[in-house]
Amino acid sequence: MITVLLADDQPMLRAGFRSLLELAGDITVVGEAGDGPEAVRMARLLRPDVVCMDVRMPGGDGLTATRDIVATLDPAPAVLVLTTYELDDYVFGALEAGASGFLLKDADLDTLLDAIRRLAAGHGMVDHTVTRRVIVEFARRRRATTPAGAGPDLLTTREAEIVRLLAHGLSNAEIAAELTVEVSTVKSHLSRAMTKIGARDRVQTVIWAYRCGLLPLETPP
Repeated sequence: MITVLLADDQPMLRAGFRSLLELAGDITVVGEAGDGPEAVRMARLLRPDVVCMDVRMPGGDGLTATRDIVATLDPAPAVLVLTTYELDDYVFGALEAGASGFLLKDADLDTLLDAIRRLAAGHGMVDHTVTRRVIVEFARRRRATTPAGAGPDLLTTREAEIVRLLAHGLSNAEIAAELTVEVSTVKSHLSRAMTKIGARDRVQTVIWAYRCGLLPLETPP
């Protein structure tokens, strides 16, 4: 069962999300929070698999809460940022703070359920076009601040190849088929690459790939 914490300042919206999510059968909402500080407290207490985080909440925004949750919990839950705008500076800040995914609030239920399941499994949402578009713009804004010595040379040729394919939205199985190797081999190389670059999940790995120049900063269609 996937456990979820809902963080949004609107009780009616939280109630609607709870009802919809719990109809899925494999997801249970273990708690709700009305602002950022409460979301941090609830995350520490309940240790959910996924936090669905609104970014604009009176009394404490989701950006600060995301940073606190990711920095202080081990293992940290995946944070799914929910917002109204695709290219919102709050979203960029949340990605920098360690959010694992991003979704517009008007997304349909199947998309929301798929996002939660992917994040709970540690996959992130790098295969969604809207998320990749946000990641590319985020990386464009942050590329100049990438520390020296943190570029593609950190990786072997095969590790870099796998990270590139990951950034294009391929799953482990699709990468394995593309390179004619076993899925376990892909997982092993990807795990080593993430350790080398200090990325805790796939989304952060893709951000790194764009930010350090492993991929060109071209917005997907």
